Amino acid sequence: MAMASSATASVNANQADLGETIRAGLLGGLVGGVIIWIYEAIVWVGAQHLMPLAGIPRNATGLVFGKDVQDSLGAVAYLVGTGIHFFFVLVWGVAFASVWPYFARRGYEATLIAVLFAVILWIVMHVAIVLVSSNHPNYLDPNVIIGGFMSHLFYAVPLALIVKQRLGANG
Repeated sequence: MAMASSATASVNANQADLGETIRAGLLGGLVGGVIIWIYEAIVWVGAQHLMPLAGIPRNATGLVFGKDVQDSLGAVAYLVGTGIHFFFVLVWGVAFASVWPYFARRGYEATLIAVLFAVILWIVMHVAIVLVSSNHPNYLDPNVIIGGFMSHLFYAVPLALIVKQRLGANG
């Protein structure tokens, strides 16, 4: 009977850990997703004049479905782009929260893992964009690469710090 009770406690603890991992990832992803848009508004819109401020939410629509679809959707492109953006920041947030305990137990700092995670995210997301769409910037242009890595750092670092705080320094 004690063995069954111990197994039940272990299952309940794992479910609680999974729930907290998901919540930490969702919160970190949401905050990181907002911060990356603030970065893009300041740098891409304000400093570099790459797009109008209103172009940020609809940008994901064009990257995924192409400029023609983005234009044909009109105002709906803002909603679609916002949905795409927040879907991915939440999924990546949960992914980071899921792997963070592994690195925390080995003594790695969250911001170091965030830097590596940002680079991996940029590569994976942009390879995916290249595969599904022909409407994308030149991903071999050093300015595009550096700008992309910087924007993903502004996502990954807050994500990592929130996940670290929510899950504890030791995972």
